[in-house]
Amino acid sequence: MLLVVVTVALAGLTGAIVLGSDPAESPPRARLTLDVDAGADRIAVTHESGDTLSTEALTVRVEVDGRALAYQPPVPFFAARGFVSGPTGPFNSGGDTTWTAGETAALELATTNAPTIDPGETVAVTVATDRGTIARLEAVA
Repeated sequence: MLLVVVTVALAGLTGAIVLGSDPAESPPRARLTLDVDAGADRIAVTHESGDTLSTEALTVRVEVDGRALAYQPPVPFFAARGFVSGPTGPFNSGGDTTWTAGETAALELATTNAPTIDPGETVAVTVATDRGTIARLEAVA
């Protein structure tokens, strides 16, 4: 009888552990769009719809014609090597740490960053968290 009770208790505990464990969380889902201004070396990403994003959990990687920027933006930031101070919207560390639908975040490359954005070049921006990629965007300058 004692053996049956112990077996049932162990089976219940094992089931609770297996059923109660969360599978790996997927990244937030959001529809983002990209706008690039070659004349100003400006990159703007607009959150069109989807989950609210925490800018503190984001990584942003920028490539120009397949070449990664020498200095990548540490989102959020105010002054960072390779970028003009004072990005706008959710990329600015002085603002709200959430990025919701309808908001645009923009940054401008400084002359100390390379490559610069020339007309006709393709700019790719990858927005991700530690849980995976949210969006990979491309636009021609």
